[in-house]
Amino acid sequence: MSDRLAALLERFSVTAQVFQTGALCGVNLLEAEAGLGQLHLIRHGAVEVFHGNASHCVEVPSLLLYPRPLSHRFVTDPVRGADMTCANVRFDGGASNPIAASLPEFICLPLDAIDGASPVLDLLFDEAFAQRCGRHALINRLFEALMVLILRQLMERGEVRGGMLAGMSHPRLRHALVAMHESPAREWTLDDLAATAGMSRSVFAGAFRETLGITPGQYLQGWRVSLAQQALRQDRPLKVVAADVGYGSEAALSRAFKAHVGLAPRDWKRAQALG
Repeated sequence: MSDRLAALLERFSVTAQVFQTGALCGVNLLEAEAGLGQLHLIRHGAVEVFHGNASHCVEVPSLLLYPRPLSHRFVTDPVRGADMTCANVRFDGGASNPIAASLPEFICLPLDAIDGASPVLDLLFDEAFAQRCGRHALINRLFEALMVLILRQLMERGEVRGGMLAGMSHPRLRHALVAMHESPAREWTLDDLAATAGMSRSVFAGAFRETLGITPGQYLQGWRVSLAQQALRQDRPLKVVAADVGYGSEAALSRAFKAHVGLAPRDWKRAQALG
């Protein structure tokens, strides 16, 4: 079977940029910034984190992931603080990135519960709390590797309820999702997708809606529109984009795009340029 994450990460990459290494003491507010999520690693020390009306007490070494912009506040001991390494995380496409959109707004995992992460974390912390040439570039890549491990674990353990990653966790539905991801321009029928998943048409349709919350046709349209948005940001001609993502004309793409996003492609692109 094709790698479930490969088609996603090849089309919608995740990049990280470290901004904090060392102790955080007292109260620290991190404001939401458009287009950015954040990934925090707590190496040592107790942290109480607030976002909106919710609070979360972290007393063991842990990872805190905010896939989308969300202001939050850390409260630590004003003297001892907490040893933390933090990075901004950018999902290619921002709010339209299908990976970021399928994740909950906040994830907290003990570091020792992340499969295969120990060597990555050991090297990341070693670099973060030292002063070596190229350390930031290396830490950024290690944060990105950690993101892959997190996504892998969420899928393999079925820890996401609803949305694309829940479908990618399903032992049969994932085959159909990977097929759509890898061949978005194909004229997929419900029978084709059910056969790819090794399920009957009716069972496939029911399981898909129950797991992802939408129909296979709605999912395929959303995936195609996400690809179109990415291509438009790269200034590719709309006519070429339409053919690449499975629509026979600019008009057909525009209708699907507006139905999904609320704006025609050119209007959406203009709005993106304005900020």
